[in-house]
Order: sequence, then C-alpha cells, then structure tokens
Amino acid sequence: MNSRRLSAVGCRLMAIPERRINKFVETLKTLLKQKATNLRIHSITATSEAGSGHPTTCLSAADIVSALFFHTMRYDTNDAQNPNNDRFILSKGHAAPLLYAAYAEAGIIPDEKLSTLRQIDSILEGHPTPRFEWTEVATGSLGQGLSLGLGMALNGKFLDKSDYRVYVLLGDGETAEGGVWEAAALASHYQLNNLIGIVDVNALGQSQRTMYAFDIDTYCQRFEAFGWQTIGINGHNFDEILSALDQAKTSADRPTMIVAKTFKGKGVSFLENADNWHGKAIAKGEPLDKALAELGPLNLEPVQIEAPTAVNSGAGRAATECEPPDYPSDEDVATRGGYGTGLAKLGTANPNVVALDGDTKNSTYAEQFMDLHPDRYFEMFIAEQNLVGAGIGLAKRGKIPFVSTFAAFLSRAYDQIRMSAISQANIKYAGSHCGVSIGEDGPSQMGLEDIAMFRAIPGAVVLYPSDAVSAERLVAEAAAHEGIVYLRTSRPKTSILYDADEKFPIGGCKVIRQSSEDTLTVVAGGVTVHEVLKAHQMLAAEGITIRVIDLYSVKPVDAETLKAAAADTNKTLITVEDHYPEGGLGDAVLDAVATEDIRVHKLAVTGIPRSGKPEELLEHHGISANAIVQKVKDVTAV
Repeated sequence: MNSRRLSAVGCRLMAIPERRINKFVETLKTLLKQKATNLRIHSITATSEAGSGHPTTCLSAADIVSALFFHTMRYDTNDAQNPNNDRFILSKGHAAPLLYAAYAEAGIIPDEKLSTLRQIDSILEGHPTPRFEWTEVATGSLGQGLSLGLGMALNGKFLDKSDYRVYVLLGDGETAEGGVWEAAALASHYQLNNLIGIVDVNALGQSQRTMYAFDIDTYCQRFEAFGWQTIGINGHNFDEILSALDQAKTSADRPTMIVAKTFKGKGVSFLENADNWHGKAIAKGEPLDKALAELGPLNLEPVQIEAPTAVNSGAGRAATECEPPDYPSDEDVATRGGYGTGLAKLGTANPNVVALDGDTKNSTYAEQFMDLHPDRYFEMFIAEQNLVGAGIGLAKRGKIPFVSTFAAFLSRAYDQIRMSAISQANIKYAGSHCGVSIGEDGPSQMGLEDIAMFRAIPGAVVLYPSDAVSAERLVAEAAAHEGIVYLRTSRPKTSILYDADEKFPIGGCKVIRQSSEDTLTVVAGGVTVHEVLKAHQMLAAEGITIRVIDLYSVKPVDAETLKAAAADTNKTLITVEDHYPEGGLGDAVLDAVATEDIRVHKLAVTGIPRSGKPEELLEHHGISANAIVQKVKDVTAV
C-alpha cells in the first residue's frame, strides 16, 4: 500500500463522502501503527543481537518516525543525494537503530542488514555516520542536530530555492545544550519555515529524569520565546502526530517545533517509563521473547514512498579561475586582508562558495565577500557552535562554506569541528587574530591553540600564510581541496613577500633564503616569517648565514624539503611560531623529521600572555628577530 498516495487523496477530501474520508484516515493510521511496531521490533532485535545500544529511546520515537518516513516526508528511495529530497537529521543519534529500521522498512536496506548493527565491518554504526549513505551528517554528540538542519534549511530557502523541508528529531535531554538555542534564535531570525523540529519528550536522560520531565508547556513556551511556532502533542497518538506535521507545513514565516510527550520503552511493559535502561540492550532468551510477544507480529507489507518533484538546484554550477593577487610590492597588508580579498574573488569565480561569520566580518574581512555576494553570505552572530553547525549543513547540501571568526573563538565550537570530520564535510575554517601579535587586546582574544586543534582533526589541512599573496592563493587552494581546511590569518600588516603568479600547493613550503654557507635552517609561518627575515639580515651583518623556510602548509607538511634543508645545514632546525609549543608548527616539524638524525629547537609562546604592543609581546615571548638571532648564536656555539 502506498501511504503517500493515500495522503494525496487526502488533499481532495472536500470532494469525497465523509464515510470514505473516515475509511481513508483509519487505513492510514493502521498502516502507520504497524510500521511503528515494525520499527520497535527491528530496534530491539538489532540491539539484542549487538549486545549493546539504546533500544528504549528508539521505542519512544517510533510512532513519530513512522509518520515522518511513511506519510510526511518526500524522498527518492533510489537516490540518497537527490537535491530535492526532504532531509531528516536524527539529532538524538543514540536512536540510530530506529533510523536504520526506518530505511529497512522503506526498502532501502534489507532487513537482514539490521543484524550487523555495531559490527566493525558494518555501515550501521552505534551512532549515525555517513558511512551509511542515507546518513548525511554524523550525530550522537548531542545538541548539534538543529544547527545542522538550520544550514540545510538556509540552503533550501535562500540558495537552491528548493521546496524540500528539513526535519530534525531531538531528544528532550539535549535541549539543555546551548547550541540548540543558538540554532533556535537563528532559525527564527531567518524565518526558516522549511525547518521542522520534533522534541521527543520521554523525560528520561542517561542517569536521571530530565530537567523539565513531561512539562510540555514549558518546552513550548521556551521555543515560542525564540519565535517558533510550537505544537504540543501526545507522541503516541497518530491523530495528533499527523495533525501537527500537517500544520507545520502551513507555516509561512516561522520554523515549527513539535513537542511530543512519549514514554521511553513504549510498547514493552518492563521497559516503559522505567529507570536504568538507557544504553542497555534486552538480553536474548526470555526477556527478548517477552518483549517481542508484547509488541506483536512483524508485518512486512512494503510501502512505496513518493519521490519529490524536481526543481531547480544551485548545486553543480561551474567554477572559473580566480583573479590573481594584485598588491604593490611596497604595500603592507595583513593576511586577514588577503583572506577577505581572496574570498570575495573566489565567490565571483565559484557560485557554490558561501561565507558565514560570527559578527567579526569587519575583522576577519569576510565583509568583502558579503559586499560582493550578499545573497551567499549568512551572518551567524556571536554563536560559534551554531556558526560551525550551520556550515556543516550547507556543506552537506553541496556548497563550499567558509566559516570565519577569531581563531580563539573557534575553540568554543571544537566539538562541532571534530564532528564535521566524522560527517565527512567539505568545510573551510578561517581563524584570524592568531597569536600574541594581535597586541593590546590581550590573551582572551589570542588564538594560541588553534594549530594544535586542527592538526588533531583526521584528514584536516592546516594552512598558515605569511603575506597577502599567499593568503589569497591559499583561499583558492582551500576551496579546491575536498575536505576540512583551516586557514590561519594574522592581524598585523606585513610586507608582500611573493610575486602575484607564485603558486602555493597544499603540502608545500617555500625556501625563501638559502646559500651554500648556511649554518642551520629556521622554519616559521605567518608573522614569524617576517621576524626570521629580519634576523637573517642581522645575522648576515655578522657573517652568519641561515636558511629560511616559510612553512605555509603545516599539515600536510613538506617533510622532504625539511629533511633536505637539514641535511645541508648541519642537521639543525629552529622553528619559530606565534602559538603555544604544544601541537603547533614546531611539533609538525618534529613529527616530520623524527626518524632522522636531526636536531630541532623550538621557539614558541610560553605562559599566559598579557596586553601590550605586538613588538613588545613578540620580544617578551621569545619569538622576535632578536630572540631568533640569540637562539641561532646559542645553537651554533654548541
């Protein structure tokens, strides 16, 4: 039976006798109830087979998921990436067995696949990841799903201008996360009527009752205060579920949050609303047999899902070459300025590039993109977790998002950043105001951990330009690279080092000073490259020559060039960085040459900085030209 065709008939109820209307509604509810039962059976049998998992949270949301997957949502069961599919995000990712069960019932995966849940060679992992292609974003680190959905909804409404809707299923416990409310505020601000959330209020967290238990009114009032349409329902009553989902579709200018009271473990007497069952599978044997007997038989009647009607999509538009950098050789320009100029040019060259910023666009210079491409710029305000989450959502809809703020503030969204890797997102991060070189603003504004943060992300690229030309070129390189890229930019204006036609491939570096008489090699990035060049002149005046490497690609690092330089310069390297010593540029160099007989000496920021002039702070923390000169003399004197 095709539930979507039943729904289509329901759109013409005015022309149908009441008796037939009632029969239609009852038939639909009977089908959905059976599908919900199937979802519950699959969820508890799969977790029992795995010996672990979260079956009770699957049971609480089974009726809601049945209504969504087999009545409300439009999606092409043959194409997970159809740009016009309605999107579904399981923010309460521990209910993954329920998600997989829904796709099995939709005929997308075979039922027998469910028994591979949580096995090492299975695509059906304990929490959803894109290894299963119908999972667009990884979830399970709670409180992030609404931001992901917001990004997808922004894409649908403003970029692709598609009529798809985004459905996000949240747990009640995760609404304590601040990221949920960052997303709630932005969704209302952008009037995302194509974003529909459902909170599964089963009142049981992992270790105790949730903050508001079954107080549906309080949940509704909280979302209403953020500008949402809210609908409180009994999450096990199909009349109320279907009515709420239909009402959500009628909103003209507001997102909708359906707040559903449910019972954890619904349908199994010894689980229902019972404590201490979170994250526990039902044991095989008598307990499982009893649960299955209470749920009733599994009905394998197939359901056909209506595929969405094709509409125009912004995805797949061709990119062209960026205009080259154009700076007078005697002009001083901050690398953050090069980032802004390069991003604006990239936006002209590639219509899939979008930019997001957290109310720092006049400091990161993302405002240059906004000025030229206002329809592809999204202001996320001071809410960095949502800034990143929305960027991931946009990336999963085929856009190339550049997410910018101060490097220090990206640390607030580190969980979202690491989840972007698990989501396999093609997203670019730009952190400005790195290091003590920002000066008087003081330590709270100084990004001194950011290289270490992004080096720890699997597969991430870390780029650190030293002048505006390299900054522009690296923006284009970041966009061309598939995956996560972090671009570190600085506040001070610095001289132009490179010609406009210079190339900066990911994984490379630049040997910018060298001779056959070099006593050692100094490796730096960003502003410290300029300090090393000053030191090079000071040392040359004393008859000491050093090799200088601009390590603009910190990850991946050009190990061969580093080894070759060390081999030519007494097997000695000094690294200089405006970053803490742990995990930064120096450690990247150490990792690259660790198996060689090469000595590496690190100069980096130690201790908690304070306010001061940039040159004072570089001197105080031992990364100035004077400090480099002294270190070279100390090392060569040994």
